[in-house]
Amino acid sequence: MRARDHGIVIGTFAPGAHNAITDVPGVRVGHTTLVSGASVRTGVTVILPHEGDTFAEPVFAGYHWLNGNGELTGLAYVRELGMLASPIGLTSTGSVGVVRDALSALDPGGQGWSLPVVGETWDGSLNDITGRHVTAEHVVAAFSGAAGGPVAEGAVGGGTGMICHGFKGGAGTASRVAGGYTVGVYVQANHGRRERLTVNGVDVGRRLGASEVPHEGAGSIIGIVATDAPLLPHQCARLAQRAGLGVGRTGGAGENSSGDGFLCFSVGNRNLPVNVLDAEVPPTYRVTVMADDHLDPLYHAVIEATEEAIVNALVAGETMTGFGGLTVEGLDGARLASLLPATR
Repeated sequence: MRARDHGIVIGTFAPGAHNAITDVPGVRVGHTTLVSGASVRTGVTVILPHEGDTFAEPVFAGYHWLNGNGELTGLAYVRELGMLASPIGLTSTGSVGVVRDALSALDPGGQGWSLPVVGETWDGSLNDITGRHVTAEHVVAAFSGAAGGPVAEGAVGGGTGMICHGFKGGAGTASRVAGGYTVGVYVQANHGRRERLTVNGVDVGRRLGASEVPHEGAGSIIGIVATDAPLLPHQCARLAQRAGLGVGRTGGAGENSSGDGFLCFSVGNRNLPVNVLDAEVPPTYRVTVMADDHLDPLYHAVIEATEEAIVNALVAGETMTGFGGLTVEGLDGARLASLLPATR
């Protein structure tokens, strides 16, 4: 069940066919979910920006931090060259290193220098985070299983042990079609306080009851924005910045102890110089660029899709008991819908 299954429609732009980041052509998502015993509640998600060799065929990219108490590896490369030249991994704070190394080892060119982008949010309330249960094999499985079409949400992949606004959180996605292009957003939502939760401009958090979750409001959110609009790196960064407004729409503020980072990539130009050592590349190349004056619809699309992706993560999150016996309740979508004006 997703937000729209309960009649919760956010924004005015139409979603893509699957209302997911995979509506952007070529984008694929894979999960490995680890739930075992009383204390393992974690996993890894891999996002592939296109159907080609993501290590050798870069795409333009940019990023934005709302609050920097978090990690996205590989951003020095993204900042310097304005390109994404790897899959994207999302996981637990304690597993960033193994995911980065495993993705680097998947480089079919065997160059040994790739700088994968890997983001994290902290699942240490529900998961035995110091156990570092994610292995290279789990990363390979998520990479190999990445697919287009509908995307699993809630307690899956890197979002397995996450908590959002005092409810079970995790993975969420949504898309919008605007200005003739598609924008897709994927979030790993582990942030916010229940009392501040807002949906469609309605303050619903305080009506949903107090939370017994420790560390509420001390989590993070990582957002990945994809689009087929032909954007340059600075334009990708501008779209990434607007994801923070979607977080704000749901009551997030980039709190002091929260890591809120957003990466945007564009598949609108697939002819960029090959990202391989010692490769022969032409001295010049042509790209198609969208005029900045026409970006506003995409900005609004990012904001809408980010808000809906967060709500989808909440609605999909089922009650979970984990490390130390902590139980985090899922948010009942029908109950949430009852607090909102009809939007169908």
